Amino acid sequence: MDKILRVNMTDLTTSVETAPIEWAGLGGRALTSTIVAKEVEPTCHPLGPYNKLVFAPGLLSGTAASNSGRLSAGAKSPLTGGIKESNVGGTAAQMFARLGIQALIIEGMPTTDNWYSLVLDKNGVTLQEERGLLGLGNFAVVEAIQSLLGKKTGVICIGPAGEKLLTAANMSVKDPSGKLRSHGRGGLGAVMGSKRIKFIAIDDEGAPGITIADPEKFKAASRIFTKAMMDHPVSGQGLPTYGTNILVNILNEAGGLPTRNFTDGQFEGHDLISGETMHDTIVARGGKPRHGCHAGCVIQCSQVYNDKDGNYLTSGFEYETIWGFGANCCIKDLDDIAMADSIMDDIGIDSIETAVAFGVAMEAGILPFGDGKEVVRILRDEIGKGTPLGRIIGSGAGSVGRTYSMTKVPVVKNQGIPAYDPRSVKGIGITYCTSPMGADHTAGYTIATNILNVGGQVDPLKKDGQVELSRNLQIATAAIDSTGMCIFIAFPALDIPECLPALIDMLNARYGAELTGDDVVSLGKNILKTERNFNLAAGLTSAHDRLPEFFKTNPVAPHQAVWDFTDEEIDAFWNF
Repeated sequence: MDKILRVNMTDLTTSVETAPIEWAGLGGRALTSTIVAKEVEPTCHPLGPYNKLVFAPGLLSGTAASNSGRLSAGAKSPLTGGIKESNVGGTAAQMFARLGIQALIIEGMPTTDNWYSLVLDKNGVTLQEERGLLGLGNFAVVEAIQSLLGKKTGVICIGPAGEKLLTAANMSVKDPSGKLRSHGRGGLGAVMGSKRIKFIAIDDEGAPGITIADPEKFKAASRIFTKAMMDHPVSGQGLPTYGTNILVNILNEAGGLPTRNFTDGQFEGHDLISGETMHDTIVARGGKPRHGCHAGCVIQCSQVYNDKDGNYLTSGFEYETIWGFGANCCIKDLDDIAMADSIMDDIGIDSIETAVAFGVAMEAGILPFGDGKEVVRILRDEIGKGTPLGRIIGSGAGSVGRTYSMTKVPVVKNQGIPAYDPRSVKGIGITYCTSPMGADHTAGYTIATNILNVGGQVDPLKKDGQVELSRNLQIATAAIDSTGMCIFIAFPALDIPECLPALIDMLNARYGAELTGDDVVSLGKNILKTERNFNLAAGLTSAHDRLPEFFKTNPVAPHQAVWDFTDEEIDAFWNF
């Protein structure tokens, strides 16, 4: 897997290159961030010709390793103005790997208004002009590509939000059942739209496949690794049964469930939108309470959610989306939230950023808190069609706050803060502040230790140990994001001693390497430093590593907690 595909959208040329030696041993986030840092001018306009969009499978993508189907995408973010890596499941990562593609780099931008598509196969990449699918939603695009090229074809595409360059737009990736997973956060769908690429089709027929340097060692390590995931109560029981939405009741009890645009820490309607209620609803309607977002997933925390008549409504119905429209926007009807999720999948917009934007819009009086039907209408008729209001909300929470002169706007580096209140779960607040990605819970998921007692226990209401916890988890996460592994492998990795060594053994068996645990830590540190240096050069300083001031001045019930870290304490995160 050492082939670099490069597409220049300015002169409409493609090339196949051999990866330079300094990229050897890099995959996923490590590679996308390395390429962006090397080849993108940090001060460039994110939607201009000098930004680049990079895709890279992880180091274990395409192998038989459980949960190794993740694809990274990287660019300068039009939402944050800094570096961005977005991580997704689906079929694309494994197909990239089987084709021997270490990275796809898309650069430049067309000199005309024409749109294009890319087809990746064993011979390289083909660039074609695209007319017929412009303006269509993602579901129709995937269906059309499957009809034309076959159901096994991989797809990465953008919907109307990406075509309109909305800065909360995402890229959608087809999953094994033909549904959609999202390259969310940071507006990378707008970057793909700025390159005027509607879709990327992937055909791995006749692909060379994956070579394992030591197959027997790989199989032995894989068995240990899979067993650890299935033995852990979170990855083996909780997530498979209730999905990520198991967290609604847990966070509500902890007082860390942001409610009514981060006014409260508990939501009176939490039971109506909980993972337990969602599970029972799915079963009663003939849906699927377990569903894998990519082949080889043994956790299967996704699901298929049907409407009241038993018809498909949405899949991959995640906690963060349900929290955002549920507690944060005070919507108590799961069906309204599911319909919103389906529309966001179709128009191609990030469900976390958009939910946070709606919370700010509700506080601004644009629509009432709790009005799920109006949320659905605005998504479909305003954001989907690119009206002035749709463009404001579709460009994120910061856009809404600036337009309506709001002071209570929950963003860091202009990216909406996700589903955990940093006043009552202080470790995640450090992650929100310091992650080069902007407010991103996945960058260093301290909820594991603050709330779920995985990897020990650090009191979520106290400052003690939070900086170290977030730092260690961000370093580990950066490394995991480079392997192609799902972030949920962190649960057994933190608690089961055999898990992480088995992961390292798989890497060594795959490549004939001799990596150690220290090497993995060094990789994570190097990634974070590379990303931070890009951000510093782009103009994002330590002053941007801060939470909005209302978190300091507005206590959150029930603990009456406030954000009480000093600037010096936050900045100490980077002392490594």
